[in-house]
Amino acid sequence: MRTSLAAGTVLGLLTACSLAPPYERPQAPVAHDWNSPARSGDASPTAGATGWRDFFPDQRMQRLITLALANNRDLRIAALKVQEADALYRIQRSSLFPSISVFGKQQVEKTPRGVIASSAGTAGGASSAAMISRYYNVGVGFTAYELDVFGKVRSLDRQALEQYLGYAETQRSTQISLVAQVASAYLAIAADLAIIHLTRDTLNAQVESYDLIRRSMDAGTTTAVALRQAEITVDTARANLSSYDRQLAQDRNTLVQLIGLPLPGDVQFADELESAPEPIDLAAGLPSDVLANRPDVLAAEHQLIAANANIGAARAAFFPSVSLTTNYGTASAQLSGLFKNGSSAWTFAPEISLPIFTGGSNAAGLDLAKIQKNSHIAQYEKTIQAAFREVDDAYAARATIDEQLASQRALVVASRDAYQLTGMRFRSGVDSFLPVLDAQRTLYSAQLGLVNLELLRLQNTATLYKALGGGMKEYKEKL
Repeated sequence: MRTSLAAGTVLGLLTACSLAPPYERPQAPVAHDWNSPARSGDASPTAGATGWRDFFPDQRMQRLITLALANNRDLRIAALKVQEADALYRIQRSSLFPSISVFGKQQVEKTPRGVIASSAGTAGGASSAAMISRYYNVGVGFTAYELDVFGKVRSLDRQALEQYLGYAETQRSTQISLVAQVASAYLAIAADLAIIHLTRDTLNAQVESYDLIRRSMDAGTTTAVALRQAEITVDTARANLSSYDRQLAQDRNTLVQLIGLPLPGDVQFADELESAPEPIDLAAGLPSDVLANRPDVLAAEHQLIAANANIGAARAAFFPSVSLTTNYGTASAQLSGLFKNGSSAWTFAPEISLPIFTGGSNAAGLDLAKIQKNSHIAQYEKTIQAAFREVDDAYAARATIDEQLASQRALVVASRDAYQLTGMRFRSGVDSFLPVLDAQRTLYSAQLGLVNLELLRLQNTATLYKALGGGMKEYKEKL
């Protein structure tokens, strides 16, 4: 008993050995803080405490996001990749344990009489007859179970586990991106509706101006040039309206692809961006905290850890491989004697294999594992740099967009006043129609710019949600 315990202890210590290098997280190749001075207040929720439902309070938007999480094909593919990686991990993990099976075997062998005679020393073998022998064996055991003395199997198990965890983070990244994309698509449609409404109002005003000029021309108080100028503005507005109708249809198609099914007939969109509820602000933490929670960064790190574990498996290939084959059962030369007393049989066949010459394949395998690790280090650092840039870009936009919006609103007010004044001067006969035309174009351009800035402001919030890695309360939908 003591000998068995000692052997088990030694075997356990040996199988706990690992030749993988200790993992150290690479230093993030980014600055300690973001360049933009714009930050949310301390009272705002942080990235770790905000879920998308809290972040996007619009009920109409939430409904579309829920449909997308349940039906989007990219998210479904990501979920299936996770299930595939889980199955591969379980397959690899099974190598840690012997595969025990029950077997039954019948062996029938015919030996020629010449062989029998030669073995017995009979000249010519004339007196020997061919012999048919039978052998029956039933038992339970395992074959070629590799003892993980140098941690090869455990390194491969760790590699498969980290790859599985990486796919899980990729699924979470896909989900966060999908939420932001649906929110942006919803806001784009709301902007399209606002622009179409604005263009129609502008078209109606231009048609009224055209009718007024036509009547003035009939009365002889204006020229054909003014009529043609008014006609140009009407045709331009109609062409713009057709263009924005097309843009609306394309944006709706984009949303349909994101949610993975046709839009429900009762779905509604805000026809004015100002009437769309604003997402809540998301406070920024230190880059180390925020970037560590980004799923794409976590996925890249899991792939790096997997590559690090693979080095251990490559190193173990230089050392002896120990495998066991054993079984226990019953054997007999006759089928009826299998389970009689004295028919028990067992086999114990340990095997050790030491590589002496492999043509350089083991050394090349180790070099490959190290190169792959260095590649994953570069990929991890690149992912962090991209994440840092996305966050910094989002905050840089937020820092300037409010001031730009204020200036744009003032421009719209001034342009509207100028348009009204030029219209009054034209109708009173002081000026020609050309100043009215210029003022109308300026007003329309200013109003379009305001809608686009409002869209940029709201979409920037969705971009920031994605850049910060969402929240810890992401919606989980079974697919």
